[in-house]
Amino acid sequence: MQIAQNSVVAFHYTLTNEAGEVLDSSEGREPLTYLQGAGNIIPGLERQLLGRQTGDKLTVKVEPAEGYGEIQPQLVQEVPRASFQGVDDIAAGMQFQAQTQGGPLLVTVTKVEGDTVTVDGNHPLAGEVLNFEVSIENVREASGEEVEHGHVHGEGGHHH
Repeated sequence: MQIAQNSVVAFHYTLTNEAGEVLDSSEGREPLTYLQGAGNIIPGLERQLLGRQTGDKLTVKVEPAEGYGEIQPQLVQEVPRASFQGVDDIAAGMQFQAQTQGGPLLVTVTKVEGDTVTVDGNHPLAGEVLNFEVSIENVREASGEEVEHGHVHGEGGHHH
């Protein structure tokens, strides 16, 4: 069966950046399972898996616009340390959920200087070209309930 809209796809992957550094991998774990067309994985990868089938192995290059987006400079801000009430030690790499006009936003502390904390609301992989080595392990038709809910149920998926 070929991957098509509303297929349930299980695949193994290794994700590297342009420098060849491994950023993530399913090695040693269960394959990643998703519902094709439901936006469960980044658009560039989902688009390039369309039409593939069990046993296919491929290399996929995803540009930032179809991955985690371009870096948005307006999401990098300096805020007063006092904004972090109840947190004594703030260090680069820490993540917090900020409340914005558009709803909650995960931000990462990138710098702490005196009473000023620089936070970045961009996804950590924003602006990165993503390289995937993919092995399609299984493709099946989604159940009506999976299509209705927009995600995979059962083995490798969501359990209600």
